[in-house]
Amino acid sequence: MRSLQASARRAERNAHRRQRELEKQYKEYARMEALEQAAYEVEVYENHLEILMSMHKECEKPVNWKRLLSKPEPMQPENSRSLEQAATHAATAYSPNLLARLFKLEARKRRDLVAKIDLAKLEDEKRYQVALADWNTEHAEWTEERGMALRILSGDHQAKLDAIEAFDSFSEISHLGSSIQIVVHENGVLEAKLTIHGSEVIPTEIKSLLKSGKLSTKAMPTGRFNEIHQDYVCSCALRVARELMAVLADEIVIVTALDDVLNGATGHMEERPILSVAFSRSTVDRLNLDLIDPSDAMKNFVHNMSFKKGAGLAPVSAVDARALTTTL
Repeated sequence: MRSLQASARRAERNAHRRQRELEKQYKEYARMEALEQAAYEVEVYENHLEILMSMHKECEKPVNWKRLLSKPEPMQPENSRSLEQAATHAATAYSPNLLARLFKLEARKRRDLVAKIDLAKLEDEKRYQVALADWNTEHAEWTEERGMALRILSGDHQAKLDAIEAFDSFSEISHLGSSIQIVVHENGVLEAKLTIHGSEVIPTEIKSLLKSGKLSTKAMPTGRFNEIHQDYVCSCALRVARELMAVLADEIVIVTALDDVLNGATGHMEERPILSVAFSRSTVDRLNLDLIDPSDAMKNFVHNMSFKKGAGLAPVSAVDARALTTTL
């Protein structure tokens, strides 16, 4: 799937470009003045929050499986023997000039021209073998892409898993402390179970600059932490849905986000679903992704989410995949 992967590379969004710039500046951190260090720390903090709550804005380019299916089969090359033909014509058409006859060079010239025919044959064969090797690679990729397209468009369950693995679309999310498990239900509906480690990636402090330019660090209020957590979870869920729809032909995918929540009965933290959404392609395509609030955007879909600012996201039931064919 190398050619498909290459064509699906995403454009880097502004938040990521700024992150790379800040990482480069970190090498100079020790030599900065105190006020410069303060400004740098605040910018890194704000950039991190922006990335967390804008996960949904980035996605691979969609794969057009129907177009791939109609892509013509590469034509196997032939040895045109063009160099040999040109050399043969030169030898046949040779007519000695006055100088060649005068110095008796005709025989040597004809031997040279005949020898060039053999060299031309070798060069023709060399070029043919290079073209054949390129064709073998191209044809193998065409066969693989066509086979995958046939399987995807027919709804083959394993093909969906193979395509997701081949495109490796979730590397950025995994870098932020989340992991994904993919399940294909009996009716063909795909569900991504997204494990969120909110406490590991969301800051527990607020960093800002005082009027003096010095750094201010204070504990983040619980309500603010919970709001960021909710936006991050919803942004990641939407991102996962978009990535799945980019590599699959499915019209509906379920994304269920899980995180550690307190079980009041046992007093222990347990991994439970805190958001479950049935994303429909038609609705996702209509969203203005640059302007939406990730949490508010969940109202556009069948979903289960329970949130209170003071308590955060509460455990919910996953959307029932079996009911989707009748409700969507």
